[in-house]
Amino acid sequence: MPAPALPTSAMAVQVPLWHHYLQAIRSREAPRAQDFQRAENVLLTVLERVHALDPRFIVDYSRGLEAFQFALRSSEDPMDMEVPLWVDAEALLIEEPEATQPEDGLELCHLGVPREGAGLERWTTEDTFTASSEGDAKCRGHIVPSKVLCVLKDLLVAAIVHCKHHSLIAPGSLNAASLREEQLHLSLLVSSGWRTISFHVVPVVRRKLGAPALEGVQQMPGFPEGSLRRILSQGVDLVPASAQLWRTSTDYLLTRLLGELGSLQGHRLDSLSILDRVNHESWRDSGQTDGLTFGHLKMVLLWASVLFLAPEDWAELQGAVYRLLVVLLCCLATRKLPHFLHPQRNLLQGSGLDLGAIYQRVEGFASQPEAALRIHATHLGRSPPPRIGSGLKALLQLPASDPTYWATAYFDVLLDKSIFQKTRTLGGEES
Repeated sequence: MPAPALPTSAMAVQVPLWHHYLQAIRSREAPRAQDFQRAENVLLTVLERVHALDPRFIVDYSRGLEAFQFALRSSEDPMDMEVPLWVDAEALLIEEPEATQPEDGLELCHLGVPREGAGLERWTTEDTFTASSEGDAKCRGHIVPSKVLCVLKDLLVAAIVHCKHHSLIAPGSLNAASLREEQLHLSLLVSSGWRTISFHVVPVVRRKLGAPALEGVQQMPGFPEGSLRRILSQGVDLVPASAQLWRTSTDYLLTRLLGELGSLQGHRLDSLSILDRVNHESWRDSGQTDGLTFGHLKMVLLWASVLFLAPEDWAELQGAVYRLLVVLLCCLATRKLPHFLHPQRNLLQGSGLDLGAIYQRVEGFASQPEAALRIHATHLGRSPPPRIGSGLKALLQLPASDPTYWATAYFDVLLDKSIFQKTRTLGGEES
C-alpha cells in the first residue's frame, strides 16, 4: 500500500521536525534501558531469595524483550515481572468454570490437581490449595490464585528484609512498605538512579501448548515469513484472573511480535515511540490524567501492520505515524480496539476512559502536530510550519458521531480521498 502523498511545502518543513522529535526520543532509549536493567537486577536478586525460601517459585532470567519494550516507551506504566511456578502444567487439569461465560474474550479456568499423578504434592498444601469434595473422582482440588499471591507476598517481604540486611541490594532501591497486594498481582516500586519503576509481580503457570483459539491468527500478513506461526506455537501462559480463576495470557507473545516488527525495514517502532511520547506528554498531560496506555498503542501498531502491507507504507516517518493515527481514530470513534490475538475482546470496553475527549486530543494532534512535537520552544522558529495536507486533514475530520460510517467504509474513504490505493475494512479484519 503506497505511502500518502503529502504537499512538498509541508514535507520540507515537517520532516526535519518529525525526525528531530524522534532523535530526542532515541537519545533517551539507552539510559532508559540501563535504568530498567538496574531495577530489574534488584528485583531478580530479591526473587532469588524468594526461590531459596520456597523452591515452588522460580526466577525468570529470560526478560531481554522487557528491557527492549521499556526503552521504546516514554510512559511510566507498570512493567510486569512474571514469577513462574515450579509445576508441570501439562499434568494439571484445566477445568472451565461452571455456569460462567468467558468475559471479554478471556479464556478462564480452574487449575485442578488430579487424584492420580506424581510430582504435584508440593501444590497440595493448604497455603496454595483448596481440596475438592470426596465425590470428585478425577480432581483432588485446585491451586488457588489468591492463595498463591498471598504466599508470594509474604515471601517477598521476607526476601526484601534479608537482602537489605545482607547488603545484597543498594540502600533505598527497594522498600517492603511499597509492596501492595492487588487482586491479580503484587505492586512494587524499585528505584534505579533518579527513576522509580513500578513493577507488577505476577505468578504465572508456563504451558508448552499453544491455544487453539490462536490458530486463525497465524495466517495474518504483515510479519516476517513464518514468524507468526513460530511465535504463536509457543505456550500460552496462565495468570490470575480472580481470586479463584486463572486466565490465558498472551502478553509475552505480543512482545515477541513487536520484536519481529522491529526486524523489518521502516518506521513501525519509531511511529509507536512517537505516539507514546505524544500520548504521555500531551494527551495525558505528562501522565497526570488517565488515558491510553502503551499497550493500547502497541495493539494499534499490530493492526496497522496487518492493514498496511507495502514496505513503502512505512518508509517515511510522518506517513508511518499517520497510519497509526487513522487506525487509532477509527478505534476511538467506534469505541472498539480489538485484541490482536483475541479479536472478540475489546480493549476499550470497560476501560472507564472518556473516549470522546481522547478522540478530540488525538484528532487535534493529527490536524496540527507541530505543537506537540516541540522539544523546546525555539525548535519551530518564529513562524509555524504548514499544516498537514488537505487530504489527510479531511480524512481525520470524519465525524466520530457515526461509527457505522467509520467501520464499514473506512478504507473506501481513504481510497476516495486519494490517500491510499488499496482498501480494506477494519471491521473485516477484526471479524
